[in-house]
Amino acid sequence: MTTSDRQSVPSPSATDRRRNPRLRELVDEMMASIRAASNADLWSADERATYEADMARIMESVRAQALSGPAARARLG
Repeated sequence: MTTSDRQSVPSPSATDRRRNPRLRELVDEMMASIRAASNADLWSADERATYEADMARIMESVRAQALSGPAARARLG
């Protein structure tokens, strides 16, 4: 399989992200925040630490949900 072939075929996780509106909304919100904050010091060091901890907590939850979904169970079964 060539690089262009891999790029044209979405991975199962990419397909799942597109079908899960709550996950898509979360990712879109996170990306909007990152874009808004790029090249700008919008947060103090304390705020940044708080937001980074929030992001780590959110991503842990997203990973847990992804691993417990039907696609994950199908891969394990």
